[in-house]
Amino acid sequence: MAVEASKTSTRIPEPLLALRPGPPRANGWRLRHGPATVAVASLLCLLIGLLYLAMQIRAAFSDQVKQEYAALVLEAVERAETARARVGAWEQVPGAHESAADGYRQARAELTRRLASLAALVNASPADAPHIPSSVLLPDATLADMDALLSDASSYWHAQRDADSADVRKRITHVARVLIAVAALLFCMLITALGMYAKRNRQLAGQSDEFQHAALHDPMTGLANRRKLFAALEDAATQARIYATPVKMAVLYMDLDGFKQVNDSLGHRVGDEFLIAVSQRFRQSVRRHDIVARIGGDEFAVLVREFSADEELGEIAQRLIACVVRTDEQMGMGMVRASIGIASYPDLVDDYRRLVAAADEAMYQVKRRGKNGYAFASRPR
Repeated sequence: MAVEASKTSTRIPEPLLALRPGPPRANGWRLRHGPATVAVASLLCLLIGLLYLAMQIRAAFSDQVKQEYAALVLEAVERAETARARVGAWEQVPGAHESAADGYRQARAELTRRLASLAALVNASPADAPHIPSSVLLPDATLADMDALLSDASSYWHAQRDADSADVRKRITHVARVLIAVAALLFCMLITALGMYAKRNRQLAGQSDEFQHAALHDPMTGLANRRKLFAALEDAATQARIYATPVKMAVLYMDLDGFKQVNDSLGHRVGDEFLIAVSQRFRQSVRRHDIVARIGGDEFAVLVREFSADEELGEIAQRLIACVVRTDEQMGMGMVRASIGIASYPDLVDDYRRLVAAADEAMYQVKRRGKNGYAFASRPR
């Protein structure tokens, strides 16, 4: 049944107005705090932490190389000291024996070779270390100069090795602490991102529910709309097929008689108030699992999911008519009544998809007979 556009106006509720996108702000670009932002921040922190770790590990390797180099120098010092001890031992042997003089010369030559190896190793050091003078390597160099050189080299490189070892331990400690800090930071950011993601999902789910509710309900009265009514019909029939149980359901199609005069004489605001008030009474007059829908304008429909006999449907129709009368009397109009058509499945209509159309046709019969009443759809022949 067609309804004139002037019968009623439609107001959008405030929750839906809040969902409308507003004008862009004039304060420029703003950082949005969300999971993506946290993820980018976590990645930056991870990169910074990895860079710092790489620098610390590189420094630790450098200190390790220095420590190993110092160990090599100390090993060369020990060999030179051993050669110096042999020279000292041959000095204690009386020089009358030719073998003693030959042994001393060989020990002195060995000491010179050891010092030359030590000098080559120390002088090639990449670090700033005291060089060994070439004068000590000459044949006429005194043993006292060699002893002083070996003592100084041993003291310096022992200290250098201890310092490098301490630096390696310090670097390793820093690396361990940074790893722990980065792991803790990433864990906290991960938990934060998951929390923000869950919150965003809840917000989106809430908005989705609001949009879904708006798509299936009348924005002014809050009743189900035509789409929701047909979906409920299909759902009831599907449940009956799945569980193989017989189903009896009915649709009461209702049109408000005289409502157009309310809009024309009293204004659309009063008409909207009447529709909201009568809709609340409709919901209160039916069972909880039955559906009251606003089809459009001043047309309503009630889906009765289960009933025992036609008399029960007639009682429901009388209650709906009484709701219209009470609302009319409360608002002091004296001009609005209701015509209702009733169609039931499978008694009067053999196809549940024709329930609404059959109830609409039955409602027209009531209007042709004088309105303000109800009638059942004709039984199939």
